[in-house]
Amino acid sequence: MQLPFRYILRNLLTRKLTTALTAGGMALVVFVFATVLMLEAGLKQTMVATGSPDNVSIIRQSAQTEVQSTIDRSQAGIVESSSHVAYLPDGSKALAREVVVLVALHKKAGNIPANVAIRGSDSAGLAIRPQIRLRAGRLFRPGSSEIVVGSSIVERFAGAELGQSLHFGQRDWHIVGIIDAGRTGFNSEIWGDREQMMQAFRRSVYSAITFRLADSSHFGQFRHEVAGDQRLTLETKRETQFYADQSEMMAKFIKYLGLALSVIFSLGAIIGAMITMYASVSSRVGEIGTLRALGFQRRSILQAFVVEALLLAGLGGLAGLSAASGMQLLTISTMNWQTFSELAFSFTLTPGICIQALLFALLMGLVGGALPALRAARLNIVDALRAA
Repeated sequence: MQLPFRYILRNLLTRKLTTALTAGGMALVVFVFATVLMLEAGLKQTMVATGSPDNVSIIRQSAQTEVQSTIDRSQAGIVESSSHVAYLPDGSKALAREVVVLVALHKKAGNIPANVAIRGSDSAGLAIRPQIRLRAGRLFRPGSSEIVVGSSIVERFAGAELGQSLHFGQRDWHIVGIIDAGRTGFNSEIWGDREQMMQAFRRSVYSAITFRLADSSHFGQFRHEVAGDQRLTLETKRETQFYADQSEMMAKFIKYLGLALSVIFSLGAIIGAMITMYASVSSRVGEIGTLRALGFQRRSILQAFVVEALLLAGLGGLAGLSAASGMQLLTISTMNWQTFSELAFSFTLTPGICIQALLFALLMGLVGGALPALRAARLNIVDALRAA
């Protein structure tokens, strides 16, 4: 015979305080576990969303980031002459030669300096990135000291409002527009005219080239052509992959640190669940003996206590996951260790994270409830009835 589910549920409801405390401990662990995964997912989503699968990013071989890369004009001309480069509606090449540098600006909170990516580009650079939209003001004019700033920069850095000026590159730059690139890395950048940026920072070479493929399926062919051209010392990637790689180091650190903390905290939650279940067994010795005398097998007793522990863990998991979902309202701004520039991103909750968090909670419940359940199942009927 199997013990009815309402019997198991009644035992949890009878011990409301211990049930709440144990489930609360598990909820805290699940909260930490889920937020770490959400942080990693948010970082990766922001970086991947920054790129487009139809775009190709090109930097110098062995360079890890655009800031470290240098591409001379002759190499840029060879790339631009490729038949794989698409055309814009106005007949120009859908290719942007860009320069990327880092400057230190002061945050509004605490007046702390932080690195911000400055991107010198042109109209093609904006045209091949449709995710970038003008939120206020206008775009910068070619040949001028005008800039547009990402919405995350406006929110977090002093002097970055529309109509104000920022000083870097030994000149003042007038902010004429605010761009909104959604949940992408471009929201944490400042854009201006490429040639003016190169003059201001005394650059004679480009940092990167980005272009749209005429046929997205021909990326492998283009990559092979670049690798086989002795004049080129360039590395090509789809833009989505390029930006995903930019988050790899930081994402791994967040994941490993978070998982380590989760494991440490989970040990405490498992011990708490084990103590709760042992206490439940001790207080119900006579009840267990009566159930065995009525014909319920050891297996039924074992299953009942395991299910009770899993229910306890499930309650904690759902509570922790619900609390973690509220973190989606927050936006984190920190330095990307790969590029050393400021990056704003949000916590992202996915179905996969929900499943992992709940499975993690159930695993804690199973481990914490297994030994008490075995003890309950092994109780001798006579001894249990005498204890009653």
